[in-house]
Amino acid sequence: MKQYKAVFSDIDGTLLNTENKVTRRTLEAIRALGRRGIPFVIVSARSPAAIWPILEQNGFSCPVVAYSGGLILDENRRTLYHCGMDKRQAGEILRYLEEQRFDLSWNLFTSDEWIVRDKQDPRIRREEEAVQAQARQGSLGDLPEDAEINKVLCICAEGKILQIEEKVRERFPGCSVAKSSPILLEIMENRVNKATAIKTLCGLRNIDVENVIAFGDQYNDLEMLQFAGCGVAMGNAPTEIRRLAARTTLDNDHDGICHALLELGVIGPV
Repeated sequence: MKQYKAVFSDIDGTLLNTENKVTRRTLEAIRALGRRGIPFVIVSARSPAAIWPILEQNGFSCPVVAYSGGLILDENRRTLYHCGMDKRQAGEILRYLEEQRFDLSWNLFTSDEWIVRDKQDPRIRREEEAVQAQARQGSLGDLPEDAEINKVLCICAEGKILQIEEKVRERFPGCSVAKSSPILLEIMENRVNKATAIKTLCGLRNIDVENVIAFGDQYNDLEMLQFAGCGVAMGNAPTEIRRLAARTTLDNDHDGICHALLELGVIGPV
């Protein structure tokens, strides 16, 4: 049986259930990994500020990949790697989004800032509640000239994301563009994706990527699922993601991570 050396997991729709909580059995499975000396790594499109509450509420001490790979932090929240856009590139994206009058609310993220045009937009307020972090109303001009923008996030109107994604990809072929939910579109520097993040962290920790497991449920997880030695799609993932992943497990409301780790023999009964 293969000896797995690390487990990487997306947050929303994967680690968290539909109530935005880690199920008891999934939490026990992650603790079992720790007892076996197998690192558990969070890999998310979220900002660090939206990840820390999850770690604190569940007693996790682990490396964190934020912004889908734009920022990698170690267990002590020290930066291991970062990659983002400059203000000029981010400005071009924002101007295009506004010129096209897309039905969306844009968000700018740096390593420690979340800037939005209208903090009262219901879409922003819902996102703040979901991720337990606070945005700041402002503009790109508020940031210093040498600022690194890790992500432009578009919170799109229901049913509009595919049209917006197609046009953004066409206009900015040099960017990494991915859906992280039916309404969230992530726009990042071209080298940024979750697979590259796994490769970078495994290189730093001297881990063979063939010996890692990755869990995910969305389109922005697909590269990671196909790159890892064992990519596991959650049962709640779209059909295409489940079809393209090496394995499928139960959904996020039924302990999918725990179920797969048991099936693979990585942990014993919990």
